Amino acid sequence: MLELLLSLLITPAHAEPALAICHGEYALCAASSAQPTGRTIVVNGKMFKEGVSVCPVLHGSAIADLNLMNGSCDSPKGKVWSLFEPRKNYPQAPTWETLPAVQRTFTTTSGAGGMSNMWSFPCVKRAHRVNGVQLADCYGPLNESPWTGSDVPVGTNVVTDAPVGASYPVGGNIPNQ
Repeated sequence: MLELLLSLLITPAHAEPALAICHGEYALCAASSAQPTGRTIVVNGKMFKEGVSVCPVLHGSAIADLNLMNGSCDSPKGKVWSLFEPRKNYPQAPTWETLPAVQRTFTTTSGAGGMSNMWSFPCVKRAHRVNGVQLADCYGPLNESPWTGSDVPVGTNVVTDAPVGASYPVGGNIPNQ
């Protein structure tokens, strides 16, 4: 995933992310799935269906798109940002046991075979820990490119750490070469 992020820095895009490194508490949704909320979310003036993912809250340095975070790493009160850090191991559903990250590529299909983007969107921390892990509900767009803010159509290749069979895996589409 880190290679994908770095390649995007040199790949032309319509709406370039304002990349930054944030330090502190954040949610990592790389291995999470999403469920539609029935609501919509506006990203850079464009409307998408909204999804919600349950993600572990971690501490450290992570990559952010400040364009979606009001230009600051500071989290809104009672929330954390969903950011990305290329970790080899982190807590994952359903037990929230720390497991190795298993990166895979899949091709989007319609419905739950699409993807979700939680990168640099706000998350609400849950009141109770599971297996000692702080969790957060993260809200972001379904089938939206984290790199360009455009639609991700059926048939697009996506990178994720979410397991095979996950609905709307959180990930990033692979840019056309």
